[in-house]
Amino acid sequence: MTRVALGVSYNGQAYSGWQSQLSGNTIQDKLEAALARFATHPVSTLCAGRTDAGVHGLMQVVHFDTKLDRPAASWVRGTNTFLPPDIAVQWAQVVPEGFHARGSATARRYAYVLLQSPVRPSVDAGRVGWVYRPLDHDAMLEAASHLEGEHDFTSFRASACQAKSPVKTLRPIRITRRGAQTPHPGLAWAPCYWRFEFEANAFVHHMIRNIMGCLVAIGQGDKPSRWMGQVLQAKSRDAAAPTFSPDGLYFLGPCYDARWGLPERTAAYDWLP
Repeated sequence: MTRVALGVSYNGQAYSGWQSQLSGNTIQDKLEAALARFATHPVSTLCAGRTDAGVHGLMQVVHFDTKLDRPAASWVRGTNTFLPPDIAVQWAQVVPEGFHARGSATARRYAYVLLQSPVRPSVDAGRVGWVYRPLDHDAMLEAASHLEGEHDFTSFRASACQAKSPVKTLRPIRITRRGAQTPHPGLAWAPCYWRFEFEANAFVHHMIRNIMGCLVAIGQGDKPSRWMGQVLQAKSRDAAAPTFSPDGLYFLGPCYDARWGLPERTAAYDWLP
């Protein structure tokens, strides 16, 4: 048997998340169906990190085993032939039997893209979150600092979470802004995009969307920055803000040891604000 790893990108708007469901309307279902048609045998995949309905992936990594011996480029082109246009294999690589898409990952990376504008999204609807009121960059950065390091993230954990432990190690959250500084005529303030970048050894279910809900509440002045620390210490989901929209959440991909020789980014990265 040969073990093959794939890097997969997808727009999650039309799907019920990553993990296979009876409906068949998931990224995993579509990918495995395409692989089966190309390989002419059933294919079962394991991924680096499951994503929810509406969440996008820029470099989801999966692996599967096959008896076939085909060039890497053939796996890319052949599988993409049978995939819908909003899912694409970006790269393929034969890996050692000891590689595991989830188990070999040392960290996971996500980005959340948020539109701050008096006007709702249009061409980017479903691909960005949206806030109407302006955000305070310094307040959000100060709030985010309370989450750095190893903590019990129970307050940001969905009730359906299957993780064995809520204790995760989160690197400093990077928050950047891109857009005009001067309001356009007829608008109360200048629209802009915010990008929030997250990296941790692992995440509990809805962790980023629940953190985003808190950061937005603080950025809009509804809560002080120190509130984030209070939420963390409460170890109760009831202490945090409501779960934020999945629309602007992107799984950037897992991190692996260099010995596996896998790509660290794809072309799909470069369009994201």
